[in-house]
Amino acid sequence: MDAPEQKAAPRRSASTRWAAAGGLGAVAVLSTVLLTDPWGAEGTDAGSPAATAAAPGEATPAAPTTAASATASSDRPAAAAPVRLAVEDAGFDVTVLPLTPSEQELATELLVPPDTLDGYWLTPYGMPGEGSENTTYITGHSWEDRDAPFNRLSDPGLVGSEIEVETGTGTLEYVVDSVVTHDKNTLKDSDIWRIVPDRLVIVSCYTEDLWGKNVVLTASPAQD
Repeated sequence: MDAPEQKAAPRRSASTRWAAAGGLGAVAVLSTVLLTDPWGAEGTDAGSPAATAAAPGEATPAAPTTAASATASSDRPAAAAPVRLAVEDAGFDVTVLPLTPSEQELATELLVPPDTLDGYWLTPYGMPGEGSENTTYITGHSWEDRDAPFNRLSDPGLVGSEIEVETGTGTLEYVVDSVVTHDKNTLKDSDIWRIVPDRLVIVSCYTEDLWGKNVVLTASPAQD
């Protein structure tokens, strides 16, 4: 009798490159981060170069807020580590886990998050909430041949959608300012690395070109 046909396991997309000016760098396999000076990130103006990202053709991203914390209500929960991320319009709801680079990962300038469907918060940067001192970065894997939550974020129609971020101090609301794509070898030059307190940036691989592009959602605190 013939052996049963075996299906190949689903694959996540190939590596992405990202980096921040001012000594902060990242190389991502969907969500891989290269950090050369992560502990100096909080509260320092990196002055990164202008973005080289190209928005998906069908989208015209809204202008991002330059001072996200200024739009926030004074009674927002205090800045704390994110534990859950949800985008109702995308049918997206994931657990968020902290991701801190080891000494070896810092030395090799390469950090690859676990191959799971969860989101990962990059701990050397900012936390969401009142008193935030830096941008909050959350990343996760997009997958080939598998329905995965982060696959649903490659949609330019999400501009204006609400994002809910749950932390240890409460629940925060954000609004998507832009959905843009970057070539993986130029994401390191993007202004997503510019320090904007309480801004939220979500990075994954762009489902239309998993191997060549990243999709980046940028969001600001929702106004009352």
